Amino acid sequence: MTKLTDLSTGGRTRAEQLAALLEERIRTLAPGEPVGTIEDIRRESGLARATVSEAIRLLRDRGVLAIKPGRGGGLFAAEAGPVVRMRRTLLAVREEPSAVADAIELRNHLEELIDVGAARCRTAADVPRLRSRLDAMAAAGSWGEFVRANWALHEEIAALCPNAMARAVYLGTLGHLSTTEPNLSGPGAGSYRARRLRVHADLVDAIVAGDEAAVRAAVARHHITD
Repeated sequence: MTKLTDLSTGGRTRAEQLAALLEERIRTLAPGEPVGTIEDIRRESGLARATVSEAIRLLRDRGVLAIKPGRGGGLFAAEAGPVVRMRRTLLAVREEPSAVADAIELRNHLEELIDVGAARCRTAADVPRLRSRLDAMAAAGSWGEFVRANWALHEEIAALCPNAMARAVYLGTLGHLSTTEPNLSGPGAGSYRARRLRVHADLVDAIVAGDEAAVRAAVARHHITD
C-alpha cells in the first residue's frame, strides 16, 4: 500500500503531494470502497488537518474521491467517470518507450487551450498562487528543482481551465513528464534557464491580465526550446 509519508521536496505543495499519494491508493479500490476519514489520513501522514483537507478537495475536484457526510459517512473511491477513466488510461501507458515523446507532443497541442481557458476564468484570488509558483521557479537551487517548480506552475494554470476533459489529458501528460528529470549543465545552462523563466513570467502576466493574444504569443515562445 502507498505510504502517505513518502513526501518529497520540490515544486509541489504538501497537499498536492499527498493528493498524488492518495490517488495511487484509490486506484486500487473499487468504486464505493472506503478510503478512511480526514482524521485517519491526518494520523497516517502526520500532516496538518488543513493540508489533508486541501488534498481531499483536490481529489474531489478531479472526480477521484467522493465525500459522504453524516453517520456512516467518510471518504470513498468515486465512480470512475470519463475524466477519471481517461486519467487512468494515461497512467497505464507511462512505461511505454515512446511515452515521454508522445506526452510532449500532446501537451504542446493542448497548451494554448489550457492557458487561454485559464486567462478567461482566473480570478483575483488565483493570482497570488500563480505568482508563488513563478517565484519558486526563480528561487530553485538546481535544475531539477527548477523543472519540478515548472511542472507545479503548469498544474496551477491547468486547474483554472474550465474544460475538464482537456485538463485531465493535460495533467496526465504532466504526470509522464514529471517523472523525467533532465540534467542541464554547461556554460549555456544559466542563460537557457533565464530564458525559460522569462517565458513563463510572460505567460503568467498574460493569464493574470486576461490577454488572450498575449497568452497565445507566450505559448508560441514556450514551445521554442533553443
